[in-house]
Amino acid sequence: MISHKLSAAVLCLAIGALTAWAQTGASLSGVVTNPNGAPLPGVAVTIKNVDTGESRTIPTDERGYYHTSGLPAGRWEIRAAKPGFADETRVGITVAAGQEATADIKMKSSNPDACASGKEFLTTDCTLTWHGITAYGAYDVGVGYVSHGLPVNGSNYEGESLVNRNGYQHRFLVAPNNLQQTGLGVRGKEEFAPGWSVVFNASTGINPNSGLLANASATQFNNNGLPRKSYSMAIDGARAGQPFNDEYYGGVSSTTFGTFTFGRQRSLGTDAMLQYDPAGGGYAFSYIGYNGTMAGGGDTEDSRWDDAMKYRLTFGPGHFGAMYKFADGSGGCYSASATWTAANCTPESAHNNAYGFDIGGEYRKFSIDVVYQAYNDAISVLNPLLGPQSPTQPYQSTTNSINTNPINGPNVIGTTSTLYGIVTDNTAIMVATKYQWDPFKFYGGYEWIHQTNPANPLGVGALDQGGYLLSGVEDNNLDSPKVVQIWWMGVKYAVGKKTDITTAWYHQLQNDFRLPPTCSPEAGFRASCAGTLNEFSLYADHHFTPRFDGFAGIAYSYVGGGLAIAIPHGPGVPYLNDSNLAPTIGVRFAF
Repeated sequence: MISHKLSAAVLCLAIGALTAWAQTGASLSGVVTNPNGAPLPGVAVTIKNVDTGESRTIPTDERGYYHTSGLPAGRWEIRAAKPGFADETRVGITVAAGQEATADIKMKSSNPDACASGKEFLTTDCTLTWHGITAYGAYDVGVGYVSHGLPVNGSNYEGESLVNRNGYQHRFLVAPNNLQQTGLGVRGKEEFAPGWSVVFNASTGINPNSGLLANASATQFNNNGLPRKSYSMAIDGARAGQPFNDEYYGGVSSTTFGTFTFGRQRSLGTDAMLQYDPAGGGYAFSYIGYNGTMAGGGDTEDSRWDDAMKYRLTFGPGHFGAMYKFADGSGGCYSASATWTAANCTPESAHNNAYGFDIGGEYRKFSIDVVYQAYNDAISVLNPLLGPQSPTQPYQSTTNSINTNPINGPNVIGTTSTLYGIVTDNTAIMVATKYQWDPFKFYGGYEWIHQTNPANPLGVGALDQGGYLLSGVEDNNLDSPKVVQIWWMGVKYAVGKKTDITTAWYHQLQNDFRLPPTCSPEAGFRASCAGTLNEFSLYADHHFTPRFDGFAGIAYSYVGGGLAIAIPHGPGVPYLNDSNLAPTIGVRFAF
């Protein structure tokens, strides 16, 4: 009986002591970072009482944060340890009863930092980083041959590797941006609170041949007023001479809640293309890199979205992305009348909003992403405007108007440095995968694209990428929905540590979207006719240093039937040649 009473008394005293300790105990916390200020998870933080010799060890979380409480008043010592970093010790820490003390720790690499002196820049992959801000860029140029090409111009940044409706002559050429877009950029990430950082990026593309900013729109209006045989190489794209024609955004990133950014940004489809294309989007060897239809969810210009919000979150092996674009610019002046004038057309608001989602994950060496994108009032610029030297149909459209209604008399908007656009509403679903089986990496994907005439038409004077005006607009290009399907697959083989050999196949299928279809070799396949495109590529890439590599390869592409790629799109305009063979050799320097 006495024994039970004694035990109860001891227990009560113990509980009382613990309660008093909890009420008066101190706490100690802090953040452990690397030399650049980024949080370090998984650091073993040992807290030792100097007076008693007792210690406890706790790990930092994904934010680099550690915390312990219930410490008695006294003198303490902290030691941080992590493989790859030199141990760091903090001494002379004194805490009082009930005090909430903090002690942040910055760890140094245990290995010599080749990047610290800047002397190893050419032979390592060190970044040009200063106070969390990194400058980066690339220079990529080569020489090549095309079996059916066109004269080049200073604004074309994609070369001529793909089959083109107007390509007619074999020629040698200086080929820009074969594996990577030449350009410059600056990005930053600076932590302002534990686990929270400010992020930004600003980057632009350049034609290394001319030094001009990448400008797809300029390649189009350079051909305004010329006969077909006088065209130079023209492309459509999101890079339209903007100071930052790739990306320009800022935002906030959290190690727990993901990253939110706003500004001009690559679409979710472009992000996926760069990750799952065996050729990494290189213009010389990748159809889906050269032609942005897949990346833009049906339209090359939509591979980048202005005024867009993007959210990315990683959760374990999975990840999620969402994107929304606000309407921007001007919708021009619209009328459905065949006899409209500038006095009776209706000013249109911009309706070019868009949204998209991406969900995916990784399991061991396998990864997959599913991307959905929807874009209203997507503009496809495919046709030069008429001028004094231009022939009439069927070589070019004879209209400079809305809904293909001709204008009799002066143009409402002049044709100098203006564009002709086809407007559609687009939706697209893409599935892409890759798998690594050393020394091989396998890639594959499929996208289904659905296009209809716009629910909200654009008018003459609408703004296109880069702030260029549309002096010609087609809002009724489709008699029935246009469906485009794109497949691709490829494999990359690592020959040792410095050389990769990549081969890939790309395929596009398009339906008839004009009714009734007039599609035959005799009638001349229109761009609205069903058609297919295939491209095969093979190239080798050898890294002499982590920054400098040389490459050589070949691409062969051909079309059958119609297919709405390359200018002009007017009725009965066949491909001058339905194939293109394009070997290329070049070098790249990236930093």
